[in-house]
This record gives sequence, structure tokens and C-alpha cells, in this order.
Amino acid sequence: MNTLPVDITFVDRDDTVRYFSEKKERIYFRPRAVLGRKVQNCHPPQSVHIVEKILSSFKEGKRDSFDFRINYKGKYVYILYVAVRDNQNKYLGTLEVTQDITEIHKFTGEKRLEPVSNFRG
Repeated sequence: MNTLPVDITFVDRDDTVRYFSEKKERIYFRPRAVLGRKVQNCHPPQSVHIVEKILSSFKEGKRDSFDFRINYKGKYVYILYVAVRDNQNKYLGTLEVTQDITEIHKFTGEKRLEPVSNFRG
């Protein structure tokens, strides 16, 4: 999980941070001390109400995901929250995926893979 080009955090059904990927360079720093803490305590006070609204909508079964993009410290950042559910659609927690999309945001047109015969290696 630490090799993925995204930051991942898992919050359980009780809003407790249970896991985060430990990449060398995370967009948002996460000390190990956040493990076992309520996720609301990991966000700035001005955004806690948004976190609460997202979690409530997941718990109530109203939404399965939320995503947004922000400018953060000179980076264009994509944040995706996804409800994790079991086979009976019972809420188990939330997965937060954060990605620096600064370079992706600059894309225009298409960039396709070359045919395998053109790869060298």
C-alpha cells in the first residue's frame, strides 16, 4: 500500500483512525499517534462539520462517496472519501484516498500506451 501513488487512510465505523499508508512523502502528514484517535481530531476545526456530514451520509446510507479538489501548498489535490460496506451493505468505515494531481491536471489530449513491441527493457 505504501508504494501506491496515493495516500490512504481508513477510519472505522466508530470514526476512529485505524490505518494510514506510510509513504515517504504524504500530502498531509500523519504521525502514528493519530492511530486510535477520532478522525474529527485530525482535521482543522473549520472543516470538522464537513467531515461529520460526510460520515453521517455514509452511515445513513445516503451516499457511497464524496470527492473534491483543492489547492494545497502549491499542489492540486484530489480527495476521495468512500464508504466501506459489507455484503449486507452495513457500514464498516470510510476510506480516504488523497492524490497530488498537479501534473495530471495539466494534461490535454490523450497519452496512450505504446504497443508492447516498442518497449525496451
